[in-house]
Amino acid sequence: MISTLAISGYRSLRDIKLSLSDLTIISGGNGAGKSSLYRALRLLADCAQGRIIQSLALEGGLSSTLWAGPESFSPAMKTGEKPVQGTIRKKAISLKLGFGADDYSYAIDLGRSATGPSFFSGDPEIKSEYLWMGEICRPANVIAKRNGPGVTIRDREGSWKQVFTQLAPFDSMMTHASDPLEAAELLIAREQMRDWRFYDHFRTDAAAPARRAQIGTYTPVLSSNGHDLAAAIQTIREMGDPEQLDAAVADAFAGASIGVSDASAGFILEMMQPGLLRTLAAHELSDGTLRYLLLIAALLSPRPPKLMILNEPETSLHPELIKPLARLIAHASQSTQMIVVSHSDTLVDALMDQPGTTQVLLDKELGETVIHDHESPLWKWPTAR
Repeated sequence: MISTLAISGYRSLRDIKLSLSDLTIISGGNGAGKSSLYRALRLLADCAQGRIIQSLALEGGLSSTLWAGPESFSPAMKTGEKPVQGTIRKKAISLKLGFGADDYSYAIDLGRSATGPSFFSGDPEIKSEYLWMGEICRPANVIAKRNGPGVTIRDREGSWKQVFTQLAPFDSMMTHASDPLEAAELLIAREQMRDWRFYDHFRTDAAAPARRAQIGTYTPVLSSNGHDLAAAIQTIREMGDPEQLDAAVADAFAGASIGVSDASAGFILEMMQPGLLRTLAAHELSDGTLRYLLLIAALLSPRPPKLMILNEPETSLHPELIKPLARLIAHASQSTQMIVVSHSDTLVDALMDQPGTTQVLLDKELGETVIHDHESPLWKWPTAR
């Protein structure tokens, strides 16, 4: 399980460390930093996919994503005795992302490019990466490290071996140095990170992919846009937990049931509701109903991931669906570590009634995201040695 998330220099997250549990709820007011924290998690996952530089470019580049305030706040700035102003920088400009887990932990440090004039000079560089065993980084438990273009890994005898001397500044060691023989731990950690699953605002408009007939194949993992909803529901029924599927539907929609028809055009999701003489196809369902069925398909996956992150799953749902959603999330957290970003007090309260749940309440002070009533976990950013 991932026990710690650490972010430094990303948007309003100047320097934040938070503890995670089996089910962690991220809440706070508008502008408190919930979306930034969610995006930071996605950037971490992108490290294992080899696309963190591209993802940062889509956000406007490093300059647009860096913390925009001073490197630190003096006591006088915090009390308002002096205006917030820039200070003499003591450290290099950087964006750091990392997580601590009970098996493998990882951290990456990105900074400004040091290359000469180029069309790509606005791209950030990967300055360093570290992978270590356990939650706290110490010299003795580091497995692989990258400083600049050089990558070294620890072999089975505990000796360091150089595997790269000129790794490109936009390439991660997670994608280029993992090897089943020479760096099996790096490979395992990469695949675990690739298994993280994100769901963020399913489309439910009239042209949404989930409303159309779909080619049907076994689908143990619902896609992020929900285009394979019907196939995912049928997969749960055939190789997952059909009783839990029916119970989740009945919990949210009393007396209703869902099924899948195999028409010539493809799989079609159908719903039978009390009082109706025919089933309703996916294109006839309300936005809220369709969104809830998408959440059911995601949370009852027959192939649960190591970590699932939901971003504001309550969006467009009727208030009566919030408590059933909380029960559905709690059930999923029995087999998957869950992080839920939410602005719904009703959902937060319902989830906090579940055992093993942690709430992280974000707030803003002087433009910086802070956490109230949360014990900061032990965390040390790796340093070059």
